[in-house]
Amino acid sequence: MTRFSAAELEAARDRLVPDVIADGLHVLFCGINPGLMTAATGHHFARPGNRFWPVLHLSGFTPRLLRPEEQGELLSYGLGITNVVARATARADELTAAEYTEGGRLLTAKVTRTRPRWLAVVGVTAYRAAFGDRTARVGPQERLIGDTRVWVLPNPSGLNAHWTAATMAEEFGRLREAAEHRPED
Repeated sequence: MTRFSAAELEAARDRLVPDVIADGLHVLFCGINPGLMTAATGHHFARPGNRFWPVLHLSGFTPRLLRPEEQGELLSYGLGITNVVARATARADELTAAEYTEGGRLLTAKVTRTRPRWLAVVGVTAYRAAFGDRTARVGPQERLIGDTRVWVLPNPSGLNAHWTAATMAEEFGRLREAAEHRPED
């Protein structure tokens, strides 16, 4: 992985990272916002300590461990990535309540337009802030966006010590099983 200086990472602040998205995905994963490493590389969940890619594989969503620079391959598995807030910051606590609210509105419009089967928000705090649901917990939500079901997953950041890679993979696996089951089956 390319090493970036502090100045190079800081230069990535506020940069936008393109979504990995297509119409009709099985699952659209939604991060909080891009970190500086993600913005510097242009690849989602690029920080080395982030457990998104290992957990995605451990849970059975991908047949092998993908690297962030292989994010485009997700589309072939019916998966995609977006964010609640588009601008890159060093920490999620740099985002304002207004940014989360606007991000929730924009995310709703994006989901309505692209119609994934499931929207999976990685981070219960981000979900609560974006959708004004203070009681949300990890797991499936009652909220629908059009026909899209919503699942809240644990934040895969290395800073989230409440969840191990193994326990996160179990929760991601529950979503994978739900996403594989079609109501008409």
